Amino acid sequence: MALKKPYEKVPGTRIFDAERSRQGYHLNMFCMSLMKAENRERFLADQRAYLDEWPLSEEQKQGVIDLDLNALMDTGGNIYFLAKIGATHGLSFQQMAGSMTGMTEEAYRAMMIAGGRSPEGVRLRDVAPTPEPSPSPTHAKVTASVFTSHVPAVGAAIDHGKTEEPYWKPMFDGYEFSKQWMKENTPDVIFLVYNDHATAFDLSMIPTFTIGTAARFEPADEGYGPRPVPVVEGDPVFASHLAQSLIQEDFDLTICNDMKVDHGLTVPLSLMFGQPQEWPCKIIPFAVNVVQYPVPSGRRCFALGQALRRAIESYDVPLNVQVWGTGGMSHQLQGPRAGLVNRAWDNAWLDKLIADPAGLSQMPHLEYVDEAGSEGIELVMWLIGRGAMSDLDGGPAPKVTHRFYHVPASNTGVGHLILENQ
Repeated sequence: MALKKPYEKVPGTRIFDAERSRQGYHLNMFCMSLMKAENRERFLADQRAYLDEWPLSEEQKQGVIDLDLNALMDTGGNIYFLAKIGATHGLSFQQMAGSMTGMTEEAYRAMMIAGGRSPEGVRLRDVAPTPEPSPSPTHAKVTASVFTSHVPAVGAAIDHGKTEEPYWKPMFDGYEFSKQWMKENTPDVIFLVYNDHATAFDLSMIPTFTIGTAARFEPADEGYGPRPVPVVEGDPVFASHLAQSLIQEDFDLTICNDMKVDHGLTVPLSLMFGQPQEWPCKIIPFAVNVVQYPVPSGRRCFALGQALRRAIESYDVPLNVQVWGTGGMSHQLQGPRAGLVNRAWDNAWLDKLIADPAGLSQMPHLEYVDEAGSEGIELVMWLIGRGAMSDLDGGPAPKVTHRFYHVPASNTGVGHLILENQ
């Protein structure tokens, strides 16, 4: 959309960005399947039949059959993935590269032996300048931030019809106002910050920040079976825009085109929307590592929230966006201190989140662990939502629409806050 991609103007060049990755996800995953000998044999035996097993466009399938690498890159392929098709046919990388230039194999090899292609005549300066598009009169905006704990037992109480039981009712009563507010203020998109609890990510890969750019996200099975909640519908185009904008501001995100979402994401949705047949808006999952140290600092999360607001506002579609920060509050789930809840500290932390988020962002990890328990570190994720509010860019202080705190919910102090931009 409004995101600048000057690299698109470099002659004879296709840069593989988040948008192309989303477009070519299944194509590139097909290529990955060719890393197994048995799959290569099946593919070579009947290319069309093998390709029909994959959700590829007809254009992509024909490009594979024709071994037209240029056409495949136009439909989202990346050369390192596509090279596996060439390898399956016994081609060298030089043969594959040469096939995209319009030169014969012999002429391309001779050019490389002579020192390679000269950049003369194929640089940006050799292309006729094109006018920059006029700024869009409309853009997306952050209207509110929502903050809530995401206790798995809360999801179980909802799923098993226990919300009116004496133990649970006081906690769920604290969200009745919020559910009505959500009906009246349903956004187009929720950017939902949460942490994965050893479901989508195991210890083989631990990304610090992960943005989900898929069209759909299935509820994960966390050991008890998937929660009976709707599939999460994403916004791939908007998510790709946000990913590129944030990475260009030096936030090193992991882009995920396929992942399942656990209670960290689905419980907040249930608390705010109840039990609908489908979620009433699109959701962009944003997972933060707070499981294995080192975890990101509050300062880094706060700065990311500010960059996120800029990324949202640079998108030239008039979307109503809410940013949700989830997790916490004080709780410890392991060791002799298991069960730790610090009511006074939690409420003081909420006061600071509202009135002095910049100061709060300087709080060291050690204080979270010492005062709020080992899992209380999840609260740094709330600083992303707070950083996205407009008062940090000269606007008025946000309206505190709702505030709630309750102990206990299973092992956790539950906090909840709605802030609206004025």
